[in-house]
Amino acid sequence: MSNSSRRTFIKSAGLALSAVGSAAFASTNSSTKAIAQPLDSSLNQILDLPPTPPLDGVATDEAYWRKVASHYDTTDDIINLENGYWGIMAKPVLKDYINHSETINNRNTLFARTEWWQEFMGIHQHVADFLNVKQSEIALTRGATEALQALIGGYNQLKPGDKVLYADLDYSEMKNAFRWLEQRRGVEVIKINFPEPANWESVLQLYKKTFDQHPEIKLMLLTHLNNWTGLISPVKQIASLAKQRGIDIILDAAHSVGHVDFDIKDLGCDFVGVNLHKWVGAPIGCGAMIINENRLSDIDTYMGKNHQSKQTKDAPNILDRIDTGTANFAAYLTIPSAIRFHNKITTKAKQLRLKYLRDLWIAQVRDVPEIQVMTPNDKQMVAALTSFRLNNKTSTEANNAIAKELAEKHGILTVRRTGPALGDCVRVTPSIYNTPEQMLRLASALKTMIRR
Repeated sequence: MSNSSRRTFIKSAGLALSAVGSAAFASTNSSTKAIAQPLDSSLNQILDLPPTPPLDGVATDEAYWRKVASHYDTTDDIINLENGYWGIMAKPVLKDYINHSETINNRNTLFARTEWWQEFMGIHQHVADFLNVKQSEIALTRGATEALQALIGGYNQLKPGDKVLYADLDYSEMKNAFRWLEQRRGVEVIKINFPEPANWESVLQLYKKTFDQHPEIKLMLLTHLNNWTGLISPVKQIASLAKQRGIDIILDAAHSVGHVDFDIKDLGCDFVGVNLHKWVGAPIGCGAMIINENRLSDIDTYMGKNHQSKQTKDAPNILDRIDTGTANFAAYLTIPSAIRFHNKITTKAKQLRLKYLRDLWIAQVRDVPEIQVMTPNDKQMVAALTSFRLNNKTSTEANNAIAKELAEKHGILTVRRTGPALGDCVRVTPSIYNTPEQMLRLASALKTMIRR
């Protein structure tokens, strides 16, 4: 490169970097172009999927779901019914991820310093559109845990003597963060336990009673679809009760986005953490934090971060509320492809199929006295994920042994969960690539185990 060419490049790169440093977060009306696109035609494989069948028959359309399953490369070593950890990428999405990884590895800091910001803004717009929120209300994170920890730690409306609330079915790291508030903010932590068995009304009454007993509650953690048992809480109704009492909610929607068909805005919660690498099928390490644009000032900037210039100091910016360090560029660049693949199927079709697979094995064991199913049949309160106990065994050791026997003797992967107040359980989580035959095999295995 000549000295003249080198100076031209340095000047253009410097201008790009300057733009990155001073850019304010784009609004939903911004003309920011989403340029995060697949580098080859791999995403055209999506078009191989037939149109999603009518919803009234989609759950049992085996030909359609075989076609969907053909887009996933899964192990033959075991039947994986532990898909609640994260969701594998569909093959065209994975190919896109690999292509992005190779390109970024080649372009290195040239990409990071001169191209990333525009890509980043485009990805935010994709995610905002998918979640039906404003671009200015979301920030990308490495997952729901990081998003929720930032929200809990940054919430600045607490004073000594206030109370905060969480439940036994909330996620462990979030419960830890709420207990941390006791040390950092001088608040009192209230814990409640969900009823077993639970139903729509009993859960509502639990929260109403707790609110009435503790009028000092200012902040609560609420999980939409919990990871321990799969119970879906009546979030909208609980949020309405809370709002009447001036209680803010930090909502854990890690397991519900892409799994259950709902509108985040309709739930009435101003602070939400979500995952994109569970049911949406993005690469591991993709999530988002959502803050209602009118509540940004109620979450502190992250450890003093100030992304904006002094001239815009009074205009809160959600990007100031999280700092994940150097991003996994390729993972984030693949999010639009994952959303596109997901939307080709639709959340509603996924939900109906997953509920059907769940109901198949539940129907076989629900009336067996030795098998305790931990979620009701109420379609408002369940989707794919459901846990069980055998012979009322609640110890960690006993449930580890059950999961081990299912894996080693029956070739079925599940997982022991510790969280519910009444004891441990075993979690079963099918995905859209699983088959009805696999669900019935689980039911048969459980019956065999209790006869032994």
